[in-house]
Amino acid sequence: MEFAANWHCFFILLVFALGYTAIILEHYIKVHKSAVALLIAVLCWAIYLACSEAPPSEGLEILGHHVSEVSQIIFFLMGAMALVELIDSHRGFKIITDRITTKSHRKMLWIVAFVAFFLSAVLDNLTTTILMVSLLRKLVPHKQERFLLCCVVVIAANAGGAWTPIGDVTTTMLWINGQLTTIGVMKSLFIPSIISLLIPLAWYSFRTKGKISDHPMPKGDNKAMPGARLVFCFGVGGLIFVPIFKALTGLPPFMGVILALSVLWLITDLMHFPFKEREQLRVPHVLTRIDTSGVLFFLGILLCVDALQAAGFLQVLADWMDTVFRSEAVIAILIGFFSAIIDNVPLVAATMGMYPLEMYPADASFWHMIAYAAGTGGSILIIGSAAGVALMGMEKIDFIAYAKKASLPVAIGYLAGMGIYLLLRA
Repeated sequence: MEFAANWHCFFILLVFALGYTAIILEHYIKVHKSAVALLIAVLCWAIYLACSEAPPSEGLEILGHHVSEVSQIIFFLMGAMALVELIDSHRGFKIITDRITTKSHRKMLWIVAFVAFFLSAVLDNLTTTILMVSLLRKLVPHKQERFLLCCVVVIAANAGGAWTPIGDVTTTMLWINGQLTTIGVMKSLFIPSIISLLIPLAWYSFRTKGKISDHPMPKGDNKAMPGARLVFCFGVGGLIFVPIFKALTGLPPFMGVILALSVLWLITDLMHFPFKEREQLRVPHVLTRIDTSGVLFFLGILLCVDALQAAGFLQVLADWMDTVFRSEAVIAILIGFFSAIIDNVPLVAATMGMYPLEMYPADASFWHMIAYAAGTGGSILIIGSAAGVALMGMEKIDFIAYAKKASLPVAIGYLAGMGIYLLLRA
């Protein structure tokens, strides 16, 4: 492409590299990653339009196309977050968590792992981690006792999010853009994902014993709110219905999420409008609890990657990787290890730009491997996933402590899951 050959336009790559470095060093420079992502998104596209030899109208048309694709992901995320927050505000998840009563460390390990694994498949890995860690604080009050359990929550949530189209933002991106289908990704990745969990889980089981310390049960403000069961059923049912709605109507997934949110909005309004003291249970208040900064980060970083794609850089990188590695599996495995260091959202967005659907059609094994690698590879280090970063903030677990406890068994599980996928495909 003549645009990529123009050296002035390599300023896009420079801006992206500097901005992404600032995102990685967020905790040290004390500048929020969303602010940086939005800034470099605007700068990258401004440089693209300034340097392009094509007419401005053509550049704006390309931008509009990318904004349309990114907006579908953003609307989907916002709708799904609102549904989850609505359930949480009613304390509807107590339907699940109240059934965890064991005092055995080993049993607790397995119960927490499987609850997080399957809950993440329906919700998402970040929400599941926040929910499960909040629960563990009540069930296991001593921080040292729950350290390993919290690590397992992150591993299980990331593994569970990889095998469904709504469990992880990267899998959702691939699904919305047509690289994956609902049945295809679930059939192909369920066994590799559960293998990636079972290996570290077995590793920890042999090293865990004893009982959880006794503690007084929490009272008062932990009681379920009116309509909790109804909101839980409609909320989770609505999220599960999204892929079915897409298959039945052909409409994009964000429309299914909007449908589920609107139905639950009507239900909760009718349920709570006579009671002024229940305003915090209605959707307008719940919307204020959505992680808006996280949504804006996805917006900024996806637009940045789209600018790199429009400039032709991603195609150059794809050609180089194909020449050097000559293997889809090796490329996917490397992306998994990279996602342990670098946020998996831009990695997957870049991969989507590097390898078009004409090269790898929907449900090609390459896309399955990318979904698995980006979803589970981030568990190798605590900074490699949104779930891990959330755990750092909630439990003040440092990078080294997690690496000592989790990195080796998780890496073995990750490679074993990929190996199982390759064997099943063969």
